[in-house]
Formats: sequence, C-alpha cells, structure tokens
Amino acid sequence: MADWGPVFVAVVLFVLLTPGLIIQIPGKNRLAEFANMQTSGISIFIHSIIYFAVISILLLAVGVHKFNLFYSSMADWAPVVVGVLLFVLLSPGLLFELPGNHRVAEFGSMRTNGKAIFIHTLIFFAIFSVIIVALHLHIYTG
Repeated sequence: MADWGPVFVAVVLFVLLTPGLIIQIPGKNRLAEFANMQTSGISIFIHSIIYFAVISILLLAVGVHKFNLFYSSMADWAPVVVGVLLFVLLSPGLLFELPGNHRVAEFGSMRTNGKAIFIHTLIFFAIFSVIIVALHLHIYTG
C-alpha cells in the first residue's frame, strides 16, 4: 500500500512556505513582508531551512503516515531530502516562473504570482509522488 502521508505534508508545506505567498523572510524592505509576491535567493534559503525543519519534525519525529501497516522503526530521510531539493528548485522565481507575469515563462525573475504557485505546486506534487510513491525511494538511517 502506498504511503501518501509524506506527499500530502510535502505539498502543503510547499504551498505554505513559498516565499511571497503568505510571508517573505527576509523581505525587500523589512525583516518580514506579507503577501508581496516577491522572492530572493536569501529568502528561498531561509524558507528552505524552515521547510527542512518542519518536514523533518512532521515526518521523522511525529511520523505522519497515511498507511503505516509495515512502518519501519528506521527513519526514512528520502521524503525530507527530495522535498527540500524540490522546494528549492521549484520555488517560483528562482530558476523559472511558469507562467510568468509578462511571458509564458520567465527565468530568474525573483517574482511570483498565484498562477505560478499553482503550476509549480502541481509540478512539485507530480515529481515528488513519482519519486517517493511510484519509485519507492527510501534513505534509511538507524
């Protein structure tokens, strides 16, 4: 049976922690700015650290799993590592923004918009699901 718990947690955190949607830390003019639809390299870095901390707590310490019939006592770091890497690579505005504000795709714009967050979330969900659920990637530690 597939474990969709890590997928749900990773996707929800991707949306909530996307810089500029709810909050951007640090902001352009303040320590924190709310719903400014902007981003920067440093804010993606800070949000990635927060993402790593929260997903680690929820998946490793709390153990959020949809189905834990065959749950192992070993920590599976694959959802955490894959989630953090995809969070950074798919943060709208860092590498690309699809759709962009003025074009179909913009590269390195350091901006975002609601449509781009939605599209990037779908891409995140698809890639994360394939790697974690379909390919059954696991990185176990004792």
